[in-house]
Amino acid sequence: MRKISADYIYPMDQPPIKEGVLIVDKDGKIINLTERGDHDHADLEIYNGVIIPGMINTHCHMELSHMIGKIPTGTGLIPFISQVVKFRDFPQEVIDDAIAAADRYMHGQGIVAVGDISNKADTAAVKALSDIRYYTFVEMFDFIQDSMTEPMINQYSEVYAKHSDENGNNKSYVPHAPYTVSDGLYKYIKDNNKSNSTVSIHNQETKHEDDLFNSKTGDFLGFYEGFGFPLTDFKATGKNSIYHAMSQMDPNQRTLFVHNTRTTSDDIAATQKWSNQVYWATCANANLYIENALPNYQAFMDAKANMTIGTDSLSSNWQLSVFEEMKTIKKYNSYIPTSTLLEWATYNGAKALGFDDTLGSFTIGKTPGVVLIDCKLDSEEEIILTDAEVKRLT
Repeated sequence: MRKISADYIYPMDQPPIKEGVLIVDKDGKIINLTERGDHDHADLEIYNGVIIPGMINTHCHMELSHMIGKIPTGTGLIPFISQVVKFRDFPQEVIDDAIAAADRYMHGQGIVAVGDISNKADTAAVKALSDIRYYTFVEMFDFIQDSMTEPMINQYSEVYAKHSDENGNNKSYVPHAPYTVSDGLYKYIKDNNKSNSTVSIHNQETKHEDDLFNSKTGDFLGFYEGFGFPLTDFKATGKNSIYHAMSQMDPNQRTLFVHNTRTTSDDIAATQKWSNQVYWATCANANLYIENALPNYQAFMDAKANMTIGTDSLSSNWQLSVFEEMKTIKKYNSYIPTSTLLEWATYNGAKALGFDDTLGSFTIGKTPGVVLIDCKLDSEEEIILTDAEVKRLT
């Protein structure tokens, strides 16, 4: 049994505890949460900084880990997607080694669970043996071509079968984005997921996405023609893309909208009216890497939205660290309290993936992982992230 203490402990399901003591058993299960005055200090592990539960990476593409540094920054989403397709053809050994290294790195960064996009089965073996808990999102798309729907269903059904949902892991079918999925494929996804699933979808990452749905304009028209899939039968809806996604998805499932750099206050309000199980994943470093843009975080906070944090992939990021994402968000949005970012990175992420049975908070009986943020506190007890470092304790 270990008794772990720091300047503050953030349980996430209750206010922070100054000089708190976290008692865990040999397996990391939370036994109790008390204060330092209740213990002989000789029995305590005492650290400078704050202690938080393990972090949740709600959006990752681990199968693209071999692509680090391969794609230029600042190109915009559509050229970026074209580059991703180009770099898919790598030796399998290189891909496998990069996936294993990414898993080890995330574990060392205090990440205890990952929502991972999978177009292939390349990550299945690592996930089955990992100490990280994975929610595999088997991502489907048919380029809005009805003739491709059935072949894509067959292809991705095979991928789905190869990913395990045992040992605490889970999986579901998910649509890639509103602009790549036909009505028929949306229906298949909705009809074939288990109840109480999480379904993720890339959302409003570029203005061209909303242009397409509002007025059938923008660069996606040329993008599709370049792949030989002219959007001849596509009809604009006169609304932003997220409204089309809502019309096709199941409001009774947990829905994780990812990126959201162009999402407006009205979009947020409409989406949260559509379902009370909506979560939002922000991937700040990837948004800067690809589009040099960030979401309007104030709009989400004003709406009391359930924000979470993702890293996206090493094709669009410099590392797979939720902690580094927090630093970036704070750097460009210093008005956001660090305590709020901690909630996004832990408690909200666990709920979004349906993993809050064991993760996300220091609730007695859970095994959420214990992570130290070695940092300084300012006069208002705000955590200073600038030079802070993260260390996994369990």
